[in-house]
Amino acid sequence: MMFQSFGLQHIGLTVPDMRQAVSFFERFFGGVVVLSTGALDVDATFMQRKLGVPGDRRISDIQVMRCGNGTNLELFEYENEAVTPIKRNSEIGGFHLAFQVDDCFAAAAQLREAGIEVMDGPTHIDEGPMAGLDWVYFKTPWGQFMELVSLGRLGYEDTSPVRAWSPLD
Repeated sequence: MMFQSFGLQHIGLTVPDMRQAVSFFERFFGGVVVLSTGALDVDATFMQRKLGVPGDRRISDIQVMRCGNGTNLELFEYENEAVTPIKRNSEIGGFHLAFQVDDCFAAAAQLREAGIEVMDGPTHIDEGPMAGLDWVYFKTPWGQFMELVSLGRLGYEDTSPVRAWSPLD
């Protein structure tokens, strides 16, 4: 390796409505906004060359949030962007964020009670490398897939000297 990587510093996520997204992460995941930029005063060349987006797009706001003891979440809201369907998890570029919670089953019930679309589950895994994992997918109000997980010791830990990171570490 030619440079040293210290780990994942943030995840960037474009949202259609900043207030809705911030409220969602505050309400359900204890998110705290640590910085907000407001609209950026840049030109088309900046947008194209620095961010790789069409020159007529503009960032109306960036907010960085902390949600517990994990990486930062950088939320973007753009102007002049068409609303397109969110990629399915099976599509190239599709993704989800997973939040570790103390009780996946109780958290899923709370999301359902609040009107959040929760997929079938939660599911408990009894065997294999992910034995000990409880998980369930849900959708944010704007349709982005996310996941709840709760876990203790996982099956892979019996044979691997390397451990996956956890916000409890």
